[in-house]
Amino acid sequence: MSKGKSFLLGLLVGGTVSAAVTLLSTPESGRDVRVRVRDQGLELKLLLNRLKVEGIRLQQQIKHTSKEGAVLIKDLTDEIRKSVEEWKDTVEPHQESIYQSLEQIETSLRDLENKVKNY
Repeated sequence: MSKGKSFLLGLLVGGTVSAAVTLLSTPESGRDVRVRVRDQGLELKLLLNRLKVEGIRLQQQIKHTSKEGAVLIKDLTDEIRKSVEEWKDTVEPHQESIYQSLEQIETSLRDLENKVKNY
């Protein structure tokens, strides 16, 4: 016999034995046990239905939140792009003067280094 068949047979035999032992050793009558099992089955069914409804609601909420997040990220990206472009437009006219100032500073530093070396 294969391992899968042995496992299923063991599961079936074990379930049957445990059900028989439970029915024989229970202090309640068969009718009370059936009522209790039925009530617990209904409770379990209600719980599973609630879990299903909550799962669907959670799925919809996640979907909605991800759509909102995508829109927010797109808006933020557009705003950052506009800000960078505005900054470039602001800096670009002054870029040449900034380079000239940097060259003057470099020249001044070289002159200062030469003077310090000579002393």
